[in-house]
Amino acid sequence: MPFSALISWVDDSSLRILLAALASVVLALLVHQASARVVLRLTRSLPVSNRTALQCRAPTRVLMPLMALQAVWQVAPDTFPLIAGVRHVNVLLLLTTLTWLGLRAVRGVALGVISLYPVDVEDNLQARRIHTQTRMLARTAMFIILMAGLALMLMTFPGARQIGASLLASAGVVGIVAGIAARPIFSNLIAGLQIALAQPFRLDDVLIIQGEWGRVEEITGTYVVLKIWDERRLIIPLQWFIENPFQNWTRTSAQIIGTVFLWVDYRMPLAPLREAARLACEAAPEWDKRLCLLQVVEAGERGMQLRVLVTSANSSLSWDLRCKVREALVDCMQRDWPQHLPLMRAEVVGAGPAASSTFAVDGRDGMPPLP
Repeated sequence: MPFSALISWVDDSSLRILLAALASVVLALLVHQASARVVLRLTRSLPVSNRTALQCRAPTRVLMPLMALQAVWQVAPDTFPLIAGVRHVNVLLLLTTLTWLGLRAVRGVALGVISLYPVDVEDNLQARRIHTQTRMLARTAMFIILMAGLALMLMTFPGARQIGASLLASAGVVGIVAGIAARPIFSNLIAGLQIALAQPFRLDDVLIIQGEWGRVEEITGTYVVLKIWDERRLIIPLQWFIENPFQNWTRTSAQIIGTVFLWVDYRMPLAPLREAARLACEAAPEWDKRLCLLQVVEAGERGMQLRVLVTSANSSLSWDLRCKVREALVDCMQRDWPQHLPLMRAEVVGAGPAASSTFAVDGRDGMPPLP
């Protein structure tokens, strides 16, 4: 562009508009800085409002100058150079910043609500329920805000509006195709809403899924991460939980009843084993003192099966307690009653009824075990 053309391009009115734009940006930044300090000070004792204000601080620092510039561009005459393009770009930036602000506001509210319910307490059932609902609803709201922002930005382009008008003429076919293509997205979105409202499980719940034991580590907008006991991660789509049954060991409480099974000979007295089970429970810090019960639950052809019921505050403690009780019972029998361990019986044939005997055999055609 020649220098003379540049001089004619920047006339007095254009220079005034540029100076007004610069002044509006500076004024908007000063107003933002002052108002941000006031808002943060007023919301210092309000966790939700304070978290929301902190999250919205960066977007509003960009939003206020853009709004001031938009006001300047709107009053600028149409003869201002490139005014149409400048207005369009400013609107796009404004919509982008508003979308950013909406996302950060939802995130701030979610973080504020979560901070009111810490999970590092003994009874965190209420807190885990609030965390799960808040995270799921926040992700759904953020998805809707993002889609709305993108749609508004696309509608600022005349070509996009024309495409939209032409698509409306064949809305039936396009709707079917779009519905089929977007089915996984919307099914997971609806499943996320159902999980957030119905609460079949929460963060840190213990689930049994396809034989795997683990805790809910993360819930996203499309899948759930289950942390398996051996540090593996199982990724399950949200829709799977709506269509399939699963076990939740901490649905209403983390307390659980554990079982220990043991086979013994019919001649084994039960009183010593009951005493051993009681002593093992009383010595174990994992026992919550609710139940310690030994019962005969099956009488087979070779022995009887004992079941010990023990209670713990959660499933992890229950596993350790079951192992301790099982070890204590086996140790008691090995030490005091080894003759009453499970035996296989064999009858000596040919010496008359009085010669019938019982031997511990190793399962090789009824023969006694080798020395």
